Amino acid sequence: MKRHYWFILLTYMLLQLSSFLGIRLLDLLNIGETTVERFAYWTILSFSLAFFIILFLLRHERHAESRFRGEPSSVGASIGWAVAGFFLALFVQSVAANIEVNVFGVEAGSENTQMIVNVIKVSPLVIIVTSILGPILEEIIFRKILFGVLYTKTNFFIAAVISSLIFSLLHGEPQHVLLYGSMGFTFAFLYVKTKRILVPIFAHVAMNTMVVIIQTVFQEDIERMMKQMEQMQVIIGGFLS
Repeated sequence: MKRHYWFILLTYMLLQLSSFLGIRLLDLLNIGETTVERFAYWTILSFSLAFFIILFLLRHERHAESRFRGEPSSVGASIGWAVAGFFLALFVQSVAANIEVNVFGVEAGSENTQMIVNVIKVSPLVIIVTSILGPILEEIIFRKILFGVLYTKTNFFIAAVISSLIFSLLHGEPQHVLLYGSMGFTFAFLYVKTKRILVPIFAHVAMNTMVVIIQTVFQEDIERMMKQMEQMQVIIGGFLS
């Protein structure tokens, strides 16, 4: 693996581990009134810093996709795959979520997503991290570097499974390993299909943006619908018992 890839991975690891010290530092500096506020501020600061450091480390990566056989897709085809990839990711996510709930009995919903929504309510600027910076960094780390390096040494399936598994576990919700893993697999497919990292980046950014908008703007409507569904299940259960 290229030397600057190790520095990129180290930067990302430090980013993930920096929250505790960062929140403590902001507390000592008397910045933010609550822990949630300090977490929001540190998230914006740390992700922005890591983003620019990683872009600097990748400044000479103009022909990185040469690791794949064949030429990259044309601009038009790449745009088409980026848009199609967004809908493909949504479809795969829906299938995976239904399998988790109906086959494995996993409770629907994500604590990670709910936490992000709560932080966004405190500082709306966190949307920039969750919808743009976060997905870009994840595609660079998990697709461009981890998947890309594994793909040159193994094959698509092995590289996609391993990188997607790591991608899912680092989200901190092992019960949703199928959900996150399926998305990682989809983004890996888009990367290999087009040989352009911008394609899975676009699909990932678009999907995260849609989820954040739905969870923040329509949260009350979603909660109302969930309560109505629970009431209907109770009523139906009463008739059948």
